[in-house]
Amino acid sequence: MHDRRTLIRNSLLLGAGAAFLPNRAFAKADARAAIRAAAIKNKAADIKRIQDWIGLPTIAAENLNIAQGAAYMEELARAAGFTGVRQVPTSSGIPGVFGVMDNGAKTTLGIYFMYDVKQFDPAEWQSHPLEARIVDKPGWGKVIMGRGAVNQKGPEATLLAALHAMKTAGIKPPVNLVLVAEGEEEIGSPNFRQIVETPDVLAALRKCAGIFIPAGWQGPNGEVQVNLGSKGVIELELIASGEKWGRGPKDDIHSSLKAMVDSPVWRLVTALNTLVTPDGNMAAIDGWFENVRKLTPRERELIAQVAAAGNEAQQKQSLGVTHWIDNLPYNQALERLAQEPTVNIEGLVAGYTGPGGKTILPGKATAKLDLRLVPNQTRAEAERKLRAHLDARGFQDIEMKVSGGYDPTETAEDSRLIRAELATYRALGVTANLNPRLAGSWPGAVFTAPPVSIPAGHFGIGSGSGAHAPNEWYLVESTNPKVAGITDATMGYVEMMYQLAALK
Repeated sequence: MHDRRTLIRNSLLLGAGAAFLPNRAFAKADARAAIRAAAIKNKAADIKRIQDWIGLPTIAAENLNIAQGAAYMEELARAAGFTGVRQVPTSSGIPGVFGVMDNGAKTTLGIYFMYDVKQFDPAEWQSHPLEARIVDKPGWGKVIMGRGAVNQKGPEATLLAALHAMKTAGIKPPVNLVLVAEGEEEIGSPNFRQIVETPDVLAALRKCAGIFIPAGWQGPNGEVQVNLGSKGVIELELIASGEKWGRGPKDDIHSSLKAMVDSPVWRLVTALNTLVTPDGNMAAIDGWFENVRKLTPRERELIAQVAAAGNEAQQKQSLGVTHWIDNLPYNQALERLAQEPTVNIEGLVAGYTGPGGKTILPGKATAKLDLRLVPNQTRAEAERKLRAHLDARGFQDIEMKVSGGYDPTETAEDSRLIRAELATYRALGVTANLNPRLAGSWPGAVFTAPPVSIPAGHFGIGSGSGAHAPNEWYLVESTNPKVAGITDATMGYVEMMYQLAALK
C-alpha cells in the first residue's frame, strides 16, 4: 500500500506550493493520487497516442482521409471507454462520430472533438509535420511538433489520457460523458448541425450540463483564459472570371493585350476594395453593423482585467508585430478584438505566381475570405448582406462560394460549466482570467442555440502554439514549473470532472 505522504507528494500539480486542493467530490481521499499514478504509468502510451493520431491527417479541404479519420476517431473513443460509438452520416457523405459513457452519475458532461487539420507544406517545417517528432523548445521543455499537435489533437488526446488513467486506476469518472466529433471544423463545419440534430445525438446532448473542447493555452506564466463566447465565422471564395463577366478573356492571354481587353483580376480587386474602408481596417459592407451588439460594461471590465494581467510586449513579439491596428493602446486593441466583426483576405490568387515573370492577362482571379461575426450577427444575415452589397455595385457576375461557417456563441458567466472551469483552475493553482469573447471561432453556437441550448466553452491546461502555421507544437514534458506537461494536463481534465460533479 502506498505511503500517504507519497500519495500527497505525487498529487502535486504545477510545482512547489501548487497542489490539488481538497475536494469533497472525490469518493476517496487518495483518488487523485491513484489516478495520477496511473497517468504517470501511461505517459509513454499517452504521448504515442498523440503522435500516431498526428500521423493520420484528415484534411477536409483536400478531401484527404475522410473515411480513415472517422474510423480512427471511433477506435480512440472505444479504447477510452465510450460505448455505442458510431459514425453519424450526413447528406454530404462526410460523417461525424458519436459515443456515450454512462457512469451512473447524476451529472452529464459533453465533450466536443474536431479531428481534421489544416493543410501544410513540409518544406516550411523544422521536421516533417506528420512525423510528430519530440524536440526541445527553449523555455518550455520537450514538445511534439506536428500538424494538429495543439489544434486540437494534443489536448483532445490528453483528455482521452485522463479516461485511460481512471480506467487503469479502477476509478469511474464522476460524470457521464457524451462525445461528439467531426472532421470538417477547419472548413467551417458545413455539416455539423446535421450531426448534432440527429435524434439520439440531440437527446444525449440536451442532458449535458455543458460541453467543452479541450484546449492547451497556458501562457508562460501559467495563466489561462476562460472564454464566455467566440466569434462566428464564414469561410468563402469570391471569384471573378472573364467567362462569367462577359468581358475580359475566358483563359489567360498575352499581357500586351491589356490595352484593349478588360482584366478580371482588376475587377476582383475593385470589388474587394468596396468591402472595407480605405485603410482595410473596418468592414464597409452595406448594413453590416445593423445588429452588432456593443460590449456591455461587464465585458469592458473583464477586458480591462485581461489587459492588466497580460504582457503586451510579449504578445507583440509572439505575433511578430510592432503596432496594434490604428496605433491603439493595448486595452482598446483588446476591446476591438472582442467587439469588431472583420473582413479578412486569407489568400488572393490569380495568374502566374512562380519564379520570374510571365506576361499574361489572367482570365480568372480568386480571393479566399473569412468574415468574423459578433453577437447579434448571424451567418445567414452576413451571407445575404455580402451578396446584396456586391450586386448593388454591379458585381453580380462575381461568384460567391461559401464553404462553411457558424454563428457567434455566448455562454453565461454564472452557468454551471463556467463555474466548474473557474473552480477547477482555482483547485489547480492556475490563474484564470475571464474573457468576454474569443476572437477565433468554433461551432459552439450549434450547442448554445436551440434545439440543444446548453453552455459551451474551452477548457484545459498545458500549452502549445503554431495552430495553422509551420512548426506547430504541444508540450509534453514541461521545464517551466508554472506550465503543465502532459501528465499534469491529464489531471486537469480529471479535476474538471470532479468539480462539475460537485456543483449544483
